[in-house]
Amino acid sequence: MNNYYSLLDVASDADQATIEAAYQRQRERYSPERVAEMDAELRAVAEERTAALDRAYSMLADPQRRRHYDMSIGLAMAEGAVPPVVQRGLSSRERWYAVGGAFAAIALIAVIWLFTGRGEEDQARAMGEVNRPAPALTLDTLGGGSIDLANYRGQVVLLNFWGTWCEPCRRELPAIQAAYDELSGQGLMVIGVNLTDDEIVNGETEADIAAFLAQYGVDYPTALDREGTVTNAYRVFPLPTSFFIDGNGQIRYVHIGELTQEDVRARFNELKLEAAGGSAE
Repeated sequence: MNNYYSLLDVASDADQATIEAAYQRQRERYSPERVAEMDAELRAVAEERTAALDRAYSMLADPQRRRHYDMSIGLAMAEGAVPPVVQRGLSSRERWYAVGGAFAAIALIAVIWLFTGRGEEDQARAMGEVNRPAPALTLDTLGGGSIDLANYRGQVVLLNFWGTWCEPCRRELPAIQAAYDELSGQGLMVIGVNLTDDEIVNGETEADIAAFLAQYGVDYPTALDREGTVTNAYRVFPLPTSFFIDGNGQIRYVHIGELTQEDVRARFNELKLEAAGGSAE
């Protein structure tokens, strides 16, 4: 369920220190310096995301407001409330209160969805068409070895930035793997870039990352951004964020949110056809 806790990537029972740290970590990805360098479309998404983060933090940082919010989404009971007991039946007044309460609850859920869910759903569909050089990428890979983006000139490359804590990242992994299985023989290269610096903060190890990927049968290369330098160079803010890079090393598309196999296929075929001198029209 989309709510302020999922927006900040914290558990519903997180303490104030955890909420503060999560807010500051996510807010840093939307610093004015980064946002100022973005394309107009991506800047609008970043500003919308920043506003949502600020709303979430404002609500959860205040104990009283947080309790009321928890009650509104069913995570806490009102003071003095007791679990329901079996009754002989409801009086007409009780039935009226029950129906009225149900409508009030539905209205409250709609308001919460409006402020916490809709923005994320719209954001997940955001894809920007750009044309700028891809920053250099040379990183160690999971399981040993290293990878250099420059070695894949002449190929279409999908860079997918992700983390094990990110639910949309989990959901898209099968689609990305399926696209890699289908298209790698035709020239598609997929590189997963794990935000390993954040994984370490969350207490995850490289062995945990490997075990996580094994659940999904991922066999394309996974680069480990232990220092966060590549993530910063690509100005990654929400996760997952994916970059489609053409054979000349130019970023052509930026996709924010979950990818489908068809998304990858469409972008790959377009860039491959363009490289061959054709037209995607």
